[in-house]
Amino acid sequence: MKPPKLTALTGGKSGGSGTPHDPPHNPPGDDKDRDMHEFYNTIAADILARTLWGEARGEGTAGMQAVANVVQNRVRIAQERGKFWWGGSIIEVCQKPYQFSCWNRSDPSFRKLQAVDEKNLYFATALRIARRAVAGALEDLTEGATHYHADYVEPYWARGQTPVKTIGRHIFYKLIEG
Repeated sequence: MKPPKLTALTGGKSGGSGTPHDPPHNPPGDDKDRDMHEFYNTIAADILARTLWGEARGEGTAGMQAVANVVQNRVRIAQERGKFWWGGSIIEVCQKPYQFSCWNRSDPSFRKLQAVDEKNLYFATALRIARRAVAGALEDLTEGATHYHADYVEPYWARGQTPVKTIGRHIFYKLIEG
């Protein structure tokens, strides 16, 4: 099977909305649409897995799943509202500057994040979770959380907020209703 060109992700026949990171809105119909949809989902799962690995590899399966839930909740809210400042797809949400620190160039995990592969047990686990998330088969452990932080930091946005869940060393908040 010949992989589709990346430019096919910009919309057109598949029903995409025209931005390079938007998945097709309609279920794939012909082989070309299915290939494009599969290609996009593979990229989205990889980006999400790298985010989970970078943010929560020391938090076990539940901790990585909870971070995936935050990404999914943000995507859902953006799609319900038409758009939102943090992006409307898995890729946009994960790579929004300063939202997931592992993608910040100054973060110690950034270079490792780019090089890790499935030989790493934690990344293989993150990839399995990410694939389930992309397929829509991941239970939300966070009660709809849109934000989280590690218990050893106190971000300004968490002041006065009530956590909805604590999983491992991460504290989760539902700051935006969806």
